Amino acid sequence: MKRNRLFPIFVLMAIVTFCAVTTYKPASAAAQSPTGTKDADAKNVTPLKMDRLDPSIDRIVPAGATMERVATGFKWLEGPIWADHSLYFADIPGNRICKWTPGAGVSTFLQPSGYKGSAAYGGPEPGSNGMTLDARGRLTVAGHAQRDVYRFESLSPNATITILADSYQGKKLNSPNDLVYKSDGSLYFTDPPYGLRTQSDHDPEKQLQVNGVYRIPHALEQKPGAPPDRASLRLLITDLTRPNGIAFSPDEKYLYVNNSEPKKIWMRYRVQPDGSLTDAKLLYDATADTRPGAPDGMKVDQEGNIYSAGPGGVWIFSPDGKPLATILFPEKVANLNWAGPDRKTLYIVASSSIYRVRLKIPGDPVIRGASGTK
Repeated sequence: MKRNRLFPIFVLMAIVTFCAVTTYKPASAAAQSPTGTKDADAKNVTPLKMDRLDPSIDRIVPAGATMERVATGFKWLEGPIWADHSLYFADIPGNRICKWTPGAGVSTFLQPSGYKGSAAYGGPEPGSNGMTLDARGRLTVAGHAQRDVYRFESLSPNATITILADSYQGKKLNSPNDLVYKSDGSLYFTDPPYGLRTQSDHDPEKQLQVNGVYRIPHALEQKPGAPPDRASLRLLITDLTRPNGIAFSPDEKYLYVNNSEPKKIWMRYRVQPDGSLTDAKLLYDATADTRPGAPDGMKVDQEGNIYSAGPGGVWIFSPDGKPLATILFPEKVANLNWAGPDRKTLYIVASSSIYRVRLKIPGDPVIRGASGTK
């Protein structure tokens, strides 16, 4: 009888507790949704956490630096690029390119951005991946699951799309991952198998034995809508198992390429006048680091320091590969890029969220020869 009399009280208490939990929304709830319409400024700001490995990092990271989370609610993000006052980025599992605009939030720019078949893809990464801008400000995309590299002729989802590369010696590319332009208009890109359904070297649809790094000699000059100049595509690197992030030094004497697995390494190559690569040098090996994450997206600042996704967060190296610090993140980091008129704001995309950090040294311009970005 005692239990029967108390039962209604317990039920009432449970209902009140459930309602309190499910109806509570934090002040930044709109910013936490990938379709939110508000900026998270000043609502998701935390002190920057960092493994400080060398005193020279104080020239890069200001005292009292903070990290802001500006959007969240995703599964795996990639390819951030700042253009026309917005951050464009790839929602790979969602098979779309999105844009985030301060004060307006996230919207879909293009969907699908990679795989365009009618049947379910059946793999974890159906969308596009890395993005950059050419010297004419045209958005260039690593098609990833679409297995090509393509360019928008204007910054519109309805623009003419030009395929810059889709095969090598008659065989389909694996899944272009990240890319960077040189000032001569050539385009370099990495091609691991992460956009294939099994992400394996034994995937039944994988046609190339190599996971290579390639160069498109005259990408800038390819006419809008014209087919790729397949005969001109050059395979430059063949001995990396999973080439991923790619970036030039500011003077373009060196090309940096990292490798995600099984070895977690950063490599440097000397760039020859004809665009080929020589003098491969291991800059750093983080294979023994078991923290979540691996070498991934990579950029440089105007003094040549290297910023790269890696185990634990964002790694910062000197130009000669000396680790200066790791900016620590609560989730795996995928890629990063500079923004703002002074290029001192670093936007970082991770598993579920977009973050930004203010630093001291401006980033190297994405558009070679340009004075800055909008």
